[in-house]
Amino acid sequence: MNSDKENEENEEIVREVLPLPTIWEVPDGLWDVIEPLLAQYDPAPRMGRPRINQRHALNGVIYRVRTGCQWNALPKEFGDDVSIYRTLQRWESRGIFEKVWAVLLTRCDLLGGVDWEWQSADGALGKARGIKKGRPKGAKNKKTRLTRRVLEPIPRIVASVGSRKAFSSKEEATRWASSLPEPTSTTTAS
Repeated sequence: MNSDKENEENEEIVREVLPLPTIWEVPDGLWDVIEPLLAQYDPAPRMGRPRINQRHALNGVIYRVRTGCQWNALPKEFGDDVSIYRTLQRWESRGIFEKVWAVLLTRCDLLGGVDWEWQSADGALGKARGIKKGRPKGAKNKKTRLTRRVLEPIPRIVASVGSRKAFSSKEEATRWASSLPEPTSTTTAS
């Protein structure tokens, strides 16, 4: 009899955690959280050329980060690759990813989905191979040399500046998230 009661109690405690599907595009529920932040911290300019659709831009960034493709190889459904890159740089410079990270971390914690006892960081570096030294073929003088383009690293949505400043406690994350101004209720149509 005791073993039956123990089994019933254990069944209630153990929950099956299903893996989340891979995100290739921003789901509607997540966009409902991100859109007010973008409306407040990256509003559309009053004058000048209209911006690209912010949701398409974010989907393009996610696609670029997940596949590792070149910017000019983005599918046209996301919009112009240069506009998406500029949008990413603007969001990064304005700290949009930190703000989104803090809000999502706080909401996840309210659902009991954050384990504050364990954190991990991962990274990999590798030597660039296949770059020849010296002048390229057909160069007639020493001034014409093969140069390397230095590209800025692409911030990941999850591993953004906000996660590099990993919060050491639930209280620290809540305090940081509560220091953000509340989003305005008006949103711009993108």
